[in-house]
Amino acid sequence: MDEANRTLIDRARSLAPELVEFRRDLHRHPELSFQEHRTAGLVADRLEALGLNALRGIAKTGVVADIGNGPGPIVALRADMDALPIQELFDHDYGSGVAGVMHACGHDFHTAGLVGAAHILVAERDAGRLPHGTVRLLFQPSEETTDEDGKSGATRMIEAGSLDGVDAVVGLHVGGHLPRGKLFIAEGSIMAGSEEIRVEIRGRSAHAAHPEQGVDALVLAAQGVLASQQAVARAISPMDPGVVTFGTIHGGVANNVLADSVKLHGTLRYFRDEVRDQLAGAVTQAFRGLEAQGAEVVVKIGPGYPPVVNDADITKIVRRAAETMIGANAVLPMERWMAAEDFSFLARRAPGCFVWLGAALETPHEHHHPRFDVDDSVLPTSAALMAGAATALLEERAGGD
Repeated sequence: MDEANRTLIDRARSLAPELVEFRRDLHRHPELSFQEHRTAGLVADRLEALGLNALRGIAKTGVVADIGNGPGPIVALRADMDALPIQELFDHDYGSGVAGVMHACGHDFHTAGLVGAAHILVAERDAGRLPHGTVRLLFQPSEETTDEDGKSGATRMIEAGSLDGVDAVVGLHVGGHLPRGKLFIAEGSIMAGSEEIRVEIRGRSAHAAHPEQGVDALVLAAQGVLASQQAVARAISPMDPGVVTFGTIHGGVANNVLADSVKLHGTLRYFRDEVRDQLAGAVTQAFRGLEAQGAEVVVKIGPGYPPVVNDADITKIVRRAAETMIGANAVLPMERWMAAEDFSFLARRAPGCFVWLGAALETPHEHHHPRFDVDDSVLPTSAALMAGAATALLEERAGGD
């Protein structure tokens, strides 16, 4: 490890108590998507204490700040801030104090980690060690869901101009199920695209004793679910990952009355845009076929998130920087995962790299579980990795110009 990277690691470790305290404060006070007012205020206050100009209210409740060091490339670092509508079950002293809301995906960790990276990068700049250019800090609202217009926080930040002029963007996600201190990284598509499926089947009600007098929307819905699964199995190549899942079905008013309307809500997931189109077509055709039996069918697909695709050049630079800081044996290949992430929008606007950092506890729980938590002693590693990635990208991009 060279002296510059040792400085990043050592400085990050010195911040550990402050970062852990901040993360746990955020954990106690979770806020839902586009409602991150307290979180954003705390972030902006900390950035301003570092002498940065924190722009508040970006993309509704986001915060953006630049660490400038003369002309040069712009590298963006992103952390999401929103929590989930889940009631936390906890045995520690920093559990959620908000009924029905918790940080069940680690966004409190991401936010604290990026504040730590800001501390490090400002110190590096003031010491004359930061390459020329600008590091843009993106504290993003609403990764978990979309607003009334179907737009997530990443899309809103792009619309607000936060990615204008950016030459590279990096994001880090904590993995509560992944081994502590290990970084997982890969080029190409690493996380799936996901779109919502909403189907309504309208039939005709009748007494259960006389089904011939009606059109049973519930029976037809069951046929549609099975038909869509069969159609998907034949619509895409076995070599192309893709999945359709229906998670909710609602319909009917009584046990002895044919349902006249049934609504289904599901998702489709994919890694290639062509597969998305094939899945959408197969599902639509499967449900449209029910109209021959007297039903009226409405199928709506979207909005959603595209796949997360890591740029090969940016990923190589981030990987090398990580290996110099935490060792090559702690940097592992990431397998593709069917979960979705709206970092994908940022990575379509600028070349990007999204990585996962393991922080599993002795008894780990998956993300979105009511007992989800992470080992926050890994926070300094997160801060150092983000700062190191930005430094390496500034140096490489400036040299490439």
